[in-house]
Amino acid sequence: MLQVNNVSLKFDKRTLFSDVNLKFINGNCYGIIGANGAGKSTFLKLLTGEIDTTTGDVTVSKGERISILKQDHYEYDEMRVLDVVIMGNDRLYKIMMEKEELYSHIEFSEEDGYKLAELEAEFLDMDGWNAENDAAILLTNLGVNDKYFDKNMRDIPVKLRIKVMLASALFGNPDILLLDEPTNSLDLDAINWLEEFLINYSNTVIVVSHDRHFLNKVCTHIVDIDYGKMKMYIGNYDFWYQSSELLLKQMKDANKKKEEKIKELQDFIARFSANASKSKQATSRKKMLEKIELDEIVPSSRKYPYIDFKITKNIGKEVLKVDKLSKEIDGRKILNKISFTILRGDKIAVLSSNDLAKTTLFDILAGVTNCDEGEIVFGKTIETSYLPQDNSSYFDTNKTIIEWLSQFYRVDDETHLRSFLGRMLFSGEDVFKKVSVLSGGEKARCMLSKLMLEEPNFLILDEPTNHLDLESITSLNKGLERFQGELILTSRDHELNQTVCNRIIEILDDGSIIDRRLSFDEYYEER
Repeated sequence: MLQVNNVSLKFDKRTLFSDVNLKFINGNCYGIIGANGAGKSTFLKLLTGEIDTTTGDVTVSKGERISILKQDHYEYDEMRVLDVVIMGNDRLYKIMMEKEELYSHIEFSEEDGYKLAELEAEFLDMDGWNAENDAAILLTNLGVNDKYFDKNMRDIPVKLRIKVMLASALFGNPDILLLDEPTNSLDLDAINWLEEFLINYSNTVIVVSHDRHFLNKVCTHIVDIDYGKMKMYIGNYDFWYQSSELLLKQMKDANKKKEEKIKELQDFIARFSANASKSKQATSRKKMLEKIELDEIVPSSRKYPYIDFKITKNIGKEVLKVDKLSKEIDGRKILNKISFTILRGDKIAVLSSNDLAKTTLFDILAGVTNCDEGEIVFGKTIETSYLPQDNSSYFDTNKTIIEWLSQFYRVDDETHLRSFLGRMLFSGEDVFKKVSVLSGGEKARCMLSKLMLEEPNFLILDEPTNHLDLESITSLNKGLERFQGELILTSRDHELNQTVCNRIIEILDDGSIIDRRLSFDEYYEER
């Protein structure tokens, strides 16, 4: 069991959270949510002792092991993949290293013998002889091919290194498992496997994630960081969201009734306070008025941008025809004579285990790169906007946010742009920040602002939720559901795929495609 007792955390003059009292027990999965900067990742570091509390303490039941998903895979460049996974159980890995060092002694002392006997007994008790096999099973389940197991970390693809770090966190059945954004960069198959793993996990799991479907699938409790406090709710993310919205409505409704009562009393006092026959009643009502207090509804630290894609040109019958499109990169044909037609009303999710294939297709559709053969033909009424996965080239400039955005707006109207940016959470002096120094989330909101101002009727979106917080993802999801045009997107966000798209195109390993007019869940179940 993990317990947080009267904990507060301050940095300089800012209090991140205070008076935190929480208990995390076996068999439950706790999702930590809150606005960007609320302290979600910091809270996980506090639980491991990486940083100290300002007040209060964190206690762990005796003998229980905490494991955390480490983010810096470059730290292990010179290590063998299997060893990195086993190292997730620090004590087991140290025993293995000590054994190896002792067995390497040319002269073997009696003391060495006693030490080895102790190590071998502990190694056996920890099921050490199955360590490599257990590590291999985890890696395989996450989609890492066995040809990489004996390679050094620096010699395998970056997206596989992330899976190795996740396998390391999961290894050895830790008593308390801390996961910070575990689905980042995972493919859909790996995410599905991880969901099932955590659903069946019998120990304690604490997870930070922006993936709403993931939080709904695995969490039994939600811990919300807001108002500088932390509050635990029973249920998954959707239950928390609906409950918090209902609670806020009830508080507002209660205040409205109190405001009506206050108005009624004020009117009575104004009418009759000068009337001798009614003065007693007026005095009584004045006392009642003084006792009524409005419940303070503290504004949440969460901010939701307003994302809404308007179209100015009606869409004709023809949208897009792709005919026998092929593209080869580094000697491998990643798109192989693919053909499909997009019709009015289509919202397409593109899936593939090959990220390069998806991005290349989108670059070709957007005119960023050329195909080797085949053709694409857009309908005459179609106006496209592209949201690339890598937006760095757009921000290699010394412009301010408002200067940058004005490039994509047809009218010279700073007042409108400032109002627009305010709805996208760039208020006041924020609009004069240089775009070159913006965070990933701020740049993503700038790119979405650009798309909205262009008013396209066909959207091409490559991982549109990257760098966005839960609030921005929710707003984007709703905006795309309302969008009256057509779109083609690729996203690891299950909820976005399911609620927005009505057609699936999967690019296979040989560069061909499967094209099905199904929802995301229907397609995945069939697949």
